[in-house]
Amino acid sequence: MKAVICREFAPRAELSIEQIPEPVVKPGQVVIRIEACGINFFDGLMVEGKYQTKPELPFTPGSEAAGVIVAVGDGVERLKAGARVLAFAGIGGYGEQVAVDAWKVFPIPAEMSFVEAAGFLITYATSHHALKDRAQIKPGETLLVLGAAGGVGLTAVELGKQMGARVIAAASSDEKLALCREYGADETINYSTEDLRQRLKELTDGQGVDVVYDPVGGGMTETAVRGLALFGRLLVIGFAAGDIPKIALNLLLLKQSALIGVFWGAYARSAPEKNAENIGELMDWFAKGKLRPHISAEYPLDRFAEALDVVMERAVKGKVVLVTGKSGHSKEGVPA
Repeated sequence: MKAVICREFAPRAELSIEQIPEPVVKPGQVVIRIEACGINFFDGLMVEGKYQTKPELPFTPGSEAAGVIVAVGDGVERLKAGARVLAFAGIGGYGEQVAVDAWKVFPIPAEMSFVEAAGFLITYATSHHALKDRAQIKPGETLLVLGAAGGVGLTAVELGKQMGARVIAAASSDEKLALCREYGADETINYSTEDLRQRLKELTDGQGVDVVYDPVGGGMTETAVRGLALFGRLLVIGFAAGDIPKIALNLLLLKQSALIGVFWGAYARSAPEKNAENIGELMDWFAKGKLRPHISAEYPLDRFAEALDVVMERAVKGKVVLVTGKSGHSKEGVPA
């Protein structure tokens, strides 16, 4: 089969497509014929050796994949061959097949195409876990989303609105903010042309925001902390800006606020049953038409480098997906 191979931690331009053996299913696993794979910012960090986890070399990047189960290992009862699924693969998604532990695999509803599924799991599960489990956001609270038009940011806007929050979306262009409004943002801030701190004061009558969703890091994090309300919570999602901020702890003391780390992958491993319940809730919302993943671009497997560059350069709104199979847009598992 064809797959993208990383042979050493190096600039992502060193990646190449190679022919490798198809995976062999092991006990507790399934093998998925991949129809589509989501591209994530941390994929690029991983191949360059800059991510918090470093896979054994060589490896195929790609953490989320959607397709059809073609083999089921011993001990797996919940999943059957022929099922349409999405998976938190960890690695292996930039290829034609992948073997995945069964607990990381979830059936998808009939209403969901493989392309939608490939862009769904990590972004929605991260934002859902962050807002529901970590922030415990309540209806009527105010949520500020930084990097609001990006992959996870846009899902935070959508889910925050679904959970009853007043959502303030902050992004770097009016075009991105227009998309955020389509996904439910009540207010918007263009932090390229507006003063974030001053606008937060204006939009909250000086009270501040209850929850900040921060996948950006860098200089905006301290501004967001200063913009928290009494008992406010800042969710640490990631550092797309490249800089890990250092926060003066007296800022937390004065407002009795909190910085809360969010690492959905670790949560999914430590609490698989609770995670499965959360995924089930997300799938139910999708099936009822309450969620609609924004897929901004699709690329064939042989253009993986271009797709990854677009994501790493933060030049995208929503999700970018590699379409590996011929039935990516099908909702029945046959070519569309």
